[in-house]
Amino acid sequence: MAYAAGWKTPGSEAKDGEPPADGWRGGQVRGPRRSRTPNRYGTTRKVRPSVGRRSAPMARSAHPVVAELPEADVLAPAAPDDLRLRDLLYEKRDGVARIAFNRPTVYNAYSTSTLRELARAVDDAANDDAVGVIVLTGSGTSAFCTGGDVREYATKYTERPRDYWKYMGLFEAAVESLLRCGKPTIARLNGVTVGGGNELHLACDLSVAASHVYLGQVGVGVGSVACGGATQWLPLAVGDRRARAMLLLNQRIPAMKAVEWGLVSEAVPSVRREGSLLEAPTPEQIALAQKGLEGYRIDLAPLDEAVDRLVQQLLGMFPECLRYTKQQVNFWKEFAWHQTIGQGREWLALHFANLEPHEGMTAFVEKRPADVRMIRRRLAEGKGAEYPNGRPVRSCPACGARGLPEDFAHCGRCGASLPAVAPRRR
Repeated sequence: MAYAAGWKTPGSEAKDGEPPADGWRGGQVRGPRRSRTPNRYGTTRKVRPSVGRRSAPMARSAHPVVAELPEADVLAPAAPDDLRLRDLLYEKRDGVARIAFNRPTVYNAYSTSTLRELARAVDDAANDDAVGVIVLTGSGTSAFCTGGDVREYATKYTERPRDYWKYMGLFEAAVESLLRCGKPTIARLNGVTVGGGNELHLACDLSVAASHVYLGQVGVGVGSVACGGATQWLPLAVGDRRARAMLLLNQRIPAMKAVEWGLVSEAVPSVRREGSLLEAPTPEQIALAQKGLEGYRIDLAPLDEAVDRLVQQLLGMFPECLRYTKQQVNFWKEFAWHQTIGQGREWLALHFANLEPHEGMTAFVEKRPADVRMIRRRLAEGKGAEYPNGRPVRSCPACGARGLPEDFAHCGRCGASLPAVAPRRR
C-alpha cells in the first residue's frame, strides 16, 4: 500500500449541491407539513411540525420567515477530503482507515493543529461502519513521528506557559481518540519514533517496525517530562527497569531490540542493497541506506506487507467482539492514564515557566548542547531554575520598583544600578 500525498477515496469528490457518492445523506429541509426524512439506518422517520406552528392563530409577524436548516447527522462519517486536513494524509478504503503524519520537513513532528486534526480523523474513522481497522503512520521513510514541534514549544509555550495547558488538552484528546475508538489500531513505524511519537505509538493496539527504525523518549534531555503516555505505559510494555532506562537516559531502542523487549509487535527488514534485504542491518548500513549511498536504500514494501497481513487478520474477526476485547485489555492502560494525565497537564503548564524548558528547547532549536551545567550551578548557588532570571527579590532605590529579578544589575524601569543581594542558601 503506497503512502504518498494526494490520497483520494473513491467517490469522495462530490460536487457542491450533490450528496456524497458513498451514499451518506444529511436530513432534508422540513416544511410546515408532515414530511418523511431519510436517516442513516436506511429507513425513514416521521417529522411533525413544531408545537409553535400548531398553537392558536397569531397576528402575522413583521419579521421575515427563516427556513429551517437541514438536520445534520452528526454521526455520519465524512469523505476524507471534507475534513480539510493540512498536516495529515487520510484515506479510507477496503475497510481500512490510514492516517499519516505529513510534515516531513520537521520529521513528522506534530504541531498544535496536527493534534486537533488527528483527533478528528480518528473520530471520523471510529464512526464509519465501513472501517474495521485504523492504521497510523508517517509519510516518507525518515520518521513515523518525532513528537511535538520543539520550535513551536520554544517560540510559543515558553512565552505563554498557560497556553500549554490548552495544548495538553488537545494532546489528551488525540491520545484518547486512539484508545477509545472501538476499533483495532496498528502503528506502522516507517521511521524514527521518539518523544510524543512513541507515546502515540504506545496508544495503538499493535505495531510493526521497519528494521531501520529506532524508538525512544527525549523529555529529560529537552527540559520536559514524557508524561503523555510514556511514563504511564512503558513500564507495562517493557518492564520497570527498561522503562526507566528509556525515560531517564533517553536510550534509543533499535527495532529488533524493541521486538525482544515487547515494545513493538513485529519488525521487518527495510534496508536493501543491490536487490537483497538485510535481516540485521548495522547502524552504518542504515545510515548509508537513508542517504541512498553505495547501493543501499530503504524499502518499505515488506513493512506494508506485514501491516496488510495484520489488517486482513483483524478484518476476519467479529467487530463487536474486537471492540469489547480492546476495551477490556485497555484496563491497565486507562487506569494509569487517567490517574496521572490530569496532574501531568497541570504540572507541565507550570513547568513551562521554568528555566529548564526554556534552555532545553532553545538549545534544540539553535542546534547546540543544552547548558545543563548552568542550571545545576544555579541550584548549587541557591538560585534555582524556577525563574529564568532569578528570584524576584530586588528593589530599586531610585524609582521604587519592586520584584526585580536577582540576576538584574540594573533596574528594568529606570536603569539605575541595583544593590547586591546575597544568594539564599540552605
